[in-house]
Amino acid sequence: MTKIISTHSYRGGTGKSNVTANLAATLAIRGHRVGIVDTDIQSPGIHTLFKVDLNSVQYTLNNFLWGHCGVTDCAIDVTDGVVDANGDIVPPEGAKVFLVPSSIKTGEIARILKEKYDVEDLNRGFITLCQELELDYLLIDTHPGVNEETLLSIAISDTLLLILRPDVQDYQGTAVTLDLARKLEVPQLFLIVNKALEAFDFNDLAQRVFSNYRTPVAAVLPLSTDLIQIGSTGLLRTLQPDHAFTRAIESIVDAIE
Repeated sequence: MTKIISTHSYRGGTGKSNVTANLAATLAIRGHRVGIVDTDIQSPGIHTLFKVDLNSVQYTLNNFLWGHCGVTDCAIDVTDGVVDANGDIVPPEGAKVFLVPSSIKTGEIARILKEKYDVEDLNRGFITLCQELELDYLLIDTHPGVNEETLLSIAISDTLLLILRPDVQDYQGTAVTLDLARKLEVPQLFLIVNKALEAFDFNDLAQRVFSNYRTPVAAVLPLSTDLIQIGSTGLLRTLQPDHAFTRAIESIVDAIE
């Protein structure tokens, strides 16, 4: 059966999409078939990490939610985005990464915000993707904050990864989301602390976060200038396999598996 993983943050700018994309790449490199759905319909962006030009894409998640196509019609094979420049890092045969992107067209974003959509259609889409693409993992990149769509994604998840920065506003919002996740009885909860300064004691930070929330901390990710230099044009997991960020991503996958 497919394991469904939602990555979420209470506030924007936590690096959620970057973490999601690098997790998908790591899972594929370990031999899994992985799907990603960008449900951040208001501000989609994970497609850039796999170098997908949405101007050349026929269908997006928006088209599926409007009933114009099947959900698998929106799925793009982005496995080539997991291969590094030298071809040294290649997913094993059969491993795949599929991406269902959301539209970046202003009119389509405005329409979906105005007209809304049936979240049950989204739920059925998740199930269909898992079955028809024979996925081992489905990663849902959610919209920050708490709304109906986010609650659905959390409710159907086997694992929820809550991403926060070492920041008081993030701490308070994460407490709200954790409370909701526990009421929805998500089987597996993990916190991921992102954008931690290298001057911090990562072990101490992880312990303090665990003490505050009584929830396992899967990893503390460093604030990296290398990520800033890449500028969301690729995956650090494949570009720099020995990077501290990459090692932390590996530890998150270890916790999930």
